Amino acid sequence: MFSKILIANRGEIALRVIRTCKELGIKTVIAYSSADRDSLPVRYADERICIGPGESVESYLNIPHILSAVEATDADAIHPGYGFLAESIPFVEVCEASHISFIGPTASNIQLMGDKSLARQTVKRNGVPVIPGSDGVVKSLEEAKEIAKAIKYPIIVKASGGGGGRGMRVVREEEELKSAVLFCQEEAKVAFDNPNLYLEKYLERPRHIEVQILGDSFGNYLCLWERDCSLQRRHQKLIEESPSPLINQRFRRRLARLALKVAKSVNYTSAGTVEFLVDSNLFPYFLEMNTRIQVEHPVTELVTNTDIIREQIRIAEGEKLSLKQKDVSIFGVAMECRINAEDPENDFLPSPGKITRYLPPGGPGIRLDTHIYEGYTVPAYYDSLLAKLIAFGKNRQEAISRMQRALEETEIEGVKTTIPFYRKVFANPQYLKGKYYVGFIETILENENDK
Repeated sequence: MFSKILIANRGEIALRVIRTCKELGIKTVIAYSSADRDSLPVRYADERICIGPGESVESYLNIPHILSAVEATDADAIHPGYGFLAESIPFVEVCEASHISFIGPTASNIQLMGDKSLARQTVKRNGVPVIPGSDGVVKSLEEAKEIAKAIKYPIIVKASGGGGGRGMRVVREEEELKSAVLFCQEEAKVAFDNPNLYLEKYLERPRHIEVQILGDSFGNYLCLWERDCSLQRRHQKLIEESPSPLINQRFRRRLARLALKVAKSVNYTSAGTVEFLVDSNLFPYFLEMNTRIQVEHPVTELVTNTDIIREQIRIAEGEKLSLKQKDVSIFGVAMECRINAEDPENDFLPSPGKITRYLPPGGPGIRLDTHIYEGYTVPAYYDSLLAKLIAFGKNRQEAISRMQRALEETEIEGVKTTIPFYRKVFANPQYLKGKYYVGFIETILENENDK
């Protein structure tokens, strides 16, 4: 068993890992930037070590500094959280070469699934349906034009080595293709240091359904069922729920079989998420696999009564999964709102600054994963996520009612937040009926602008 884990991350996910480690009796070290010296993870970790200034490239993305922190603190393992180096092949390879346990998948897992065009080819060979598109990286504008003509517009141009909505653009006619390709190449190069692109048919109003899986080094696999992540803005998820209101038990089992087929095709170990787009005919297409813990993992934890971080750590220690598939059932409904320091009235621009007032929600069925407090200064360097507000109920109506109550109770002043926008979503009749889709948020915003 690990005696000490270094957490190479920040914010709520760092605090989330610290909490599970405390329950397991494992000491924690937080590797933090100078901008985060007053954060709760730094306060609650057993040890702390500064790895650089606020800029990510000098701290959370600085591999030599993180490895030096491991050596200085005698940590046995590294938990990368999500983002930053969580899916960095060079980082994982260095950890493997240095005999430092990386709490996540292998470098080969990340290489096969992290490159989205390569992942498409891999799963397609194993009989998993993919959205029609290029078979690999598109090498020229002329090739892009030929593929687009064959699969018919609209199409979507995507960065091969990234995610989070960056390096992506929908193209509805050929005249838009050149500018879209150039834009996506530049954005992908800046964001992921990889300008490669691929093309897919663009599905109108699909559902974005992802399946949480776990795999150990003994060839055992576990499916923790699905989350509906269709409520997005600019391809970035805002609200997630589990189980999906779209899915019946038969379709749920089908998605699980497909997700496990993907995991087994690459001998996947650790926690991972297989993502699908589901069209209006309830036909699923493989979208991508995220080879890390997901931001939205708490909704799955609540409905399956599973600590996914604990399972990640056990797997990295060389243990077998603590559960079997027959032990995992779904009870109730959980939904999550990502509360960001953004101004919904000003095109969701980031809103860093000092939190002058903070009153968190409470009561039955409410979970709040956050690293903020009254007096905390939200840095301008990082992602704008402040908190994840999760509501759980015995059915969808109860979960919605609790979320509505919690959104009304929550008070954060000093920075703008997305809470007022979520209150509007949770009053929308179509959302309340579960009749939403990818693009639904944009529809709400357009209706607001028309008023």
